[in-house]
Amino acid sequence: MGVTPWKIVGEIFELSARGWIMGVLNVTPDSFSDGGRFFQTPQALAQARKMIANGANIIDIGGESTRPGAEPVNAAEEKRRVVPVIKELAGETLISIDTSKAEVAAAALDAGAKIVNDVTGGRGDDAMWPLLAKRGAAFIIMHMQGTSPTMQRAPFYHDVVVEVADFFRQQYACALKFGIDPMTLAFDPGIGFGKTLEHNLSLLKNLPRLRVNNRPLVVGVSHKSFLGKISGHNGSIHNRLLPTVAFTSLLRMNGADVLRVHDVEENVEALRVADALRSAP
Repeated sequence: MGVTPWKIVGEIFELSARGWIMGVLNVTPDSFSDGGRFFQTPQALAQARKMIANGANIIDIGGESTRPGAEPVNAAEEKRRVVPVIKELAGETLISIDTSKAEVAAAALDAGAKIVNDVTGGRGDDAMWPLLAKRGAAFIIMHMQGTSPTMQRAPFYHDVVVEVADFFRQQYACALKFGIDPMTLAFDPGIGFGKTLEHNLSLLKNLPRLRVNNRPLVVGVSHKSFLGKISGHNGSIHNRLLPTVAFTSLLRMNGADVLRVHDVEENVEALRVADALRSAP
C-alpha cells in the first residue's frame, strides 16, 4: 500500500492505512435519498452530529439536489440553505460543501468549510479555479457526463475507464495551470452521474486505473439505483443499505480512500473490516 496524502487547508492527512467516511447531508427539499427530512436547520444539525458521533470524518453539505432530472437552484437560495449549518458545525469536524457554484463555495469557505466537492469537476463555473487557488481549499473533482437534468439520457462511452481517467488528468493539469496545490486535489468517478449500470461497475472494478499522481479517490455509491438492480431490490431505496455496506468494504479493498455515504454507522464498521484485512501481514 502506498501513501496517499491529502492536504486540507494546510494540514496533511494520510489515507492509506485507514480510509475515511464522508457523511452526506442534503439540506434540500427534494433529495433522492431522504426526501427532504433535513431541509430545516435544526434537523440538519441533529443529523450531522449523529453522523459525527458515528465516526464520519467529513460532513458533505449540499443545498442543491444533483439527482437525475433535478431542477437547478440559484446561488442565493443555495447559500441560504447551507451557510447556517456550516457555521454551526465548522468547529466540530471537517466540512465539505457540495456545490458547482464559486459564489456558494466562497460563502461556505467563509463559514468554515475546508473542502469543495464539485459534481462538474470544475467545469460548471469558470470562477471556481481562481477561488480555489486563492483560498487553498481542498477540491474534489467529480466526473459527470452531461448535466444533472440530462445525464441519464442514454449515456455513452467508447471506453468509460479510459475516458474518466483522461478527464481526471485534464482537470489535474487545469488545476496546476491556475496555481492550485496538487496535494489539495481528490478525484471522484461520479458513479451514477451519466453512467449505465455497466459503466458504474466497470469504473468500480478498475478504480486503480483512475488514480492520478497518487491523489485520493472519493467514491459514492450509497443508496444509488444501480444497487437495487444488482441486488434484486429494484424498488424502495430502503433496501439499498446492505449492498451499500458491501460495496464500502469491496471498494476500500480496491483502492478507494474516501467513501461518501448516508448511513455512517454501518459503513464505518464495513470500512474497519476492510482496513483490518488490508493491513494484515
